[in-house]
Amino acid sequence: MKDHEIIDLFFERSEQAITELIIKYGAAIRSIASNILKDVQDVEECTNDTYLQVWNRIPPAKPKYLGAYSCRIARNICLNRYYSNTAQKRNSYYDVALEELEETIPALSTVESAYDAKELTEYLNLFLQGLSREDRYLFMRRYWYGDGIHEIAVNMGIKDHNASVRLFRLRQKLQNYLQKEGMIQ
Repeated sequence: MKDHEIIDLFFERSEQAITELIIKYGAAIRSIASNILKDVQDVEECTNDTYLQVWNRIPPAKPKYLGAYSCRIARNICLNRYYSNTAQKRNSYYDVALEELEETIPALSTVESAYDAKELTEYLNLFLQGLSREDRYLFMRRYWYGDGIHEIAVNMGIKDHNASVRLFRLRQKLQNYLQKEGMIQ
């Protein structure tokens, strides 16, 4: 079923919309949850919370890309759970990926944070558009989907070390780009 047909089902408030969403994007949503949260119960709960949030947001929202829209909701729900679960703990699995980016992307803790975050998002999107398909895949799988280095390397048919080095170079490239654009000093 196509995205617009599933969205139409949401607008009709048909429960079939959730079923179709699960069929089409359930694996992606579960993958995001599993990569961020290692507890099976948390994964299940956040996956179900994602379906509920999509149900509650459509309508009035009418996303252009239902998969990206649903995955973003899933990621946000899972990150909230992750931060809640690890509030006093450090060095957990997902912390490693986040810490890799801490040196590159500035912390947004000022009053202007909302504006800065929007501007940073625009620069990140431009940066990603300028990458090769492989580099964009590598970057997104690591820092958006939270995949481990080994998993990414296997999917790309490269060695773990090669994936790590490429990610390091991508972070350096991002840092240089953000410095050039005046986002960081």
